[in-house]
Amino acid sequence: MIEPHTPAPPGVPPSWTSPARLPVRPGTGRFLVLACVFVCAACGLVYELELVAFASYLMGDSVTQASVVLSVMVFAMGIGSLGAKRLRCHAAAGFVAVEAALALVGGCSAMALYAVFAWTAGWGGAWAAGPRCLLVAFSLAIGLLIGAEVPLLMELIQRIRRQDAGGAVADLFAADYVGALVGGLAFPFLLLPFLGQLTSALLTGTVNVVAGAALVLGLFRRDLGRRARRLLLCAGLVVLGVLACAAALAGDFERAARHAVYGGDVRVAVRTGVQEIVLAGGTRGRPLDLFLDGRLRVGGRDERRYHEALVHPALTGPHARVLILGGDGLAAREVLRHRDVHRVDLVEPDPGLVELARHDPGLAALNAHAFADRRVHVTTADALAWLRGGRGRAYDVVIADLPDPGITASAKLYSQEFYGLARRALAPHGRLVVHAGPVTTRPRAYWTVAATLRAAGYGVSPYRVAGHDSGFTAGPGRSAGASRSPHDWGFLLAAPGRTPPPLRLGAWRPGTLTQDRLAEAARAADRTRIDGLRASTLVRPRY
Repeated sequence: MIEPHTPAPPGVPPSWTSPARLPVRPGTGRFLVLACVFVCAACGLVYELELVAFASYLMGDSVTQASVVLSVMVFAMGIGSLGAKRLRCHAAAGFVAVEAALALVGGCSAMALYAVFAWTAGWGGAWAAGPRCLLVAFSLAIGLLIGAEVPLLMELIQRIRRQDAGGAVADLFAADYVGALVGGLAFPFLLLPFLGQLTSALLTGTVNVVAGAALVLGLFRRDLGRRARRLLLCAGLVVLGVLACAAALAGDFERAARHAVYGGDVRVAVRTGVQEIVLAGGTRGRPLDLFLDGRLRVGGRDERRYHEALVHPALTGPHARVLILGGDGLAAREVLRHRDVHRVDLVEPDPGLVELARHDPGLAALNAHAFADRRVHVTTADALAWLRGGRGRAYDVVIADLPDPGITASAKLYSQEFYGLARRALAPHGRLVVHAGPVTTRPRAYWTVAATLRAAGYGVSPYRVAGHDSGFTAGPGRSAGASRSPHDWGFLLAAPGRTPPPLRLGAWRPGTLTQDRLAEAARAADRTRIDGLRASTLVRPRY
């Protein structure tokens, strides 16, 4: 029921319990407030997704990072809602202040996180935890400010026209949830691919402060004194100025931060629809490093040691038809050294990586132009989906040259179901070789892969090869000094049945691996054995 009211006499300061004196009709005013709710909800969800995406990219393990960000933020929203009760008597001024603070904190959060990760996380020690601490701090601050929005907006909408609490909450939450839907869809499909994380956050902050200031200074300006209006306008302009300066410098900042993370020899940095790809070195005699989503995927000094150990023990038996899961072409280079290989099928989900592997002078030279060989046939597809649809293909060898199992997105590629599909693609005499991450720093994950292969019906022969540099990182955390253990790579050679396949080298003799070294590699892996581990499945990942 609408409560009757009369306008306050001129010159009398409005009471926060009395109806607002609007420059528009009440219906239009309510629509504008709900439109502002819509915009603020979209911006708030973009901040949340930006923190989750950045945390997953910088610190890995997307499930853990998303859980931390969302749980801390939801908790803080509750605290913010309680704290905003004290601002109800100054709802208009309080709302502008909250939006200005939210725009500044949320808009600059991505840049601040990247700066701390790039310039301080590599110092080691207590500094290594800097990005995680800052992530929690930003989640807490943004959650507090988002939580404070709802009570203030509720007060503003009730100032326009009183209605029952249930109806007001329904209207407010409807606009809020629809705005969250738009923000949630805009971030992955528009903002991230076209603007990147830094500029997206800055643009979101700009929209946030403009919407909040426009609503209050345009619709509720009579609730504010002249001095308050000027102060809030100046605060909004300062926030806009900071965001604009940060946007203007975002390109230079990103290049400087990238060099701090990857070194000063970065040649290529592209974001495909799947991941960020960075190439450093690879020309003028300098070793090439390939980074995928910030993780060193190919270390120039050690890549030959890794790929020879991955490929050649698996090719001691029949190997006319070979399937490679992973598309930088370096495993294919080693396979093609065997002249009796008739066909190589390579499956890679990222066409951008395949394009670079074909045409980038450094990477193409490193893989010996493997993609130009007529025996190589490339398919752009997810490995699990491709194996599901690949019935009838019988491969002598399947090479799983995949990211580390410690990365959440890769867990499905180390599952019992995945290895069951790979077994279906193998010939009866076939072999499967798996890169299973580092043994020294993550033995439990390594032996979980072995247990999963056995559960899928394979006999397994483990072996590990030492490396000189970080190469394939031990896990999502890539901060310097996180681990002082020797770097290595763990491999598992598997064959259908219960009998482990013998570890030996064939006619081709790789330059970094001999039969004696391979035997020692098997003994070194066996010394780290952990028994009694359960298999990892799609619904119960164990990594």
